[in-house]
Amino acid sequence: MPIISAHRTLTFLIGIGLFFDYFDSNLSGTVSKVLQVEFGVDGNTLKLFLASGFIGQFFGSILLGRLSDITGRRRAFMINLAVYSVFTLLGAFSPNAAWLILTRFIAGVGIGAEQTLADCYLAEVLPARRRGRFIGWAYCIAFCGVPAVGFTALWLAPQTILGLAGWRWVFIIGALGTALIWILRRRLVESPRWLAEQGRTAEAEAIVRGFERQAGIQGQPVTAEPASPATAEPARQATVEPAQTDPVRLRRPGYRELFGPLYWRRTVMLWTFCLLSVTAYYGFGALAPQVLAVKGFDVVAGLGYTAMSFLGYPIGSLLSVPILDRVERRTLICVSAALMAASGIGFGLAGSTVAVVAFGFCYTLLSNVFSTASHVYLSEQYPTAFRTTAAGAAYSLSRLSAALLPFVLLPILTNAGAGWLFTVIAGCVAIMIATILRLGDRTTGTSVDLPTTAGAGHDGSS
Repeated sequence: MPIISAHRTLTFLIGIGLFFDYFDSNLSGTVSKVLQVEFGVDGNTLKLFLASGFIGQFFGSILLGRLSDITGRRRAFMINLAVYSVFTLLGAFSPNAAWLILTRFIAGVGIGAEQTLADCYLAEVLPARRRGRFIGWAYCIAFCGVPAVGFTALWLAPQTILGLAGWRWVFIIGALGTALIWILRRRLVESPRWLAEQGRTAEAEAIVRGFERQAGIQGQPVTAEPASPATAEPARQATVEPAQTDPVRLRRPGYRELFGPLYWRRTVMLWTFCLLSVTAYYGFGALAPQVLAVKGFDVVAGLGYTAMSFLGYPIGSLLSVPILDRVERRTLICVSAALMAASGIGFGLAGSTVAVVAFGFCYTLLSNVFSTASHVYLSEQYPTAFRTTAAGAAYSLSRLSAALLPFVLLPILTNAGAGWLFTVIAGCVAIMIATILRLGDRTTGTSVDLPTTAGAGHDGSS
């Protein structure tokens, strides 16, 4: 298939949902210093607040990832955004720290599978030769959420509007924005690959024929006449009688397959990767304001420098777009991770404002080249039958790791300083790179449903 307007529309609808995923993931760290003043939280309460959203995402990634393989990608998309929007709005009106922690946890359950669903869905509907580029475009939109939350908090934190503290308005904006995305995402079609796996071949065929007509490709006629593939709801795509649908209900593979002879190598690689990569990626986003506070910057100045550093996120994702389908994913991940670790050490040791912003910007820019390539790579590891189950399990470990970050890294920052903090992070990155190089497969330009052999190794023979 060539790239058509339907592919662009679907990529945009996924990207704007991911925008609020990244808005949320960096929200707690960005407003943490403000909340210390508002509620007087400190010590373990502060750590629990920073961790609560990620703990929720750990459970959400597992539950909704599995639900997606059972009930469909589209339905899981609608559930996750609805839960997140409602409980983020409730969190905006928290009377105390306990209520805020609880609502952050449940909102995290909702948003936890967003990246899993987005990566796998796009991998299933995009042509293999352009898959990396378009997933990269989705994350260009997504990563705008990181500086957005930084500048929104910088603008609103010192203010009181309609009797509500500024940080509460940051939560309200996130909740209402997600509600709008929920409405727009009703235009998503179901994944044809998922439909085919369920034996619903007529529905899958109808969607694909709609894509083909839009591309000017003449295919075999089908019994149903689908509407515009990018905008119509699945129910409007085709009216399928029971007799037209394959009655054979395929067995749904589960978690047991992850460590079977076909997939154990990539599962070990991905689980190690997800546990350690978050230490570098979210370690900066969540702890940058705390690092700057230790360096002696006040709350408002720290938020300003953090927001400027966060500009590197969308720029890094944009720079990754033209190279994602030209450079082997595994190589791009390892090189960008090594450079990111070096920039992090520079940020930790920086003493001047210029150095802080410069190293912070380099760190976020490189981290999003790394992150965008990682999202594409993870979506390419497992077949459609249990893709979101497997990817959700791996992503959940990254959320668990992110939840533990404040409890592990804050004591290092407090007792040993920012230099040692980023040295520990660099060590985690080194282990991650070695694991990918040893166990990772080559995936660039290959089908996401190629047969896998038991003897497949890290040389790309799968």
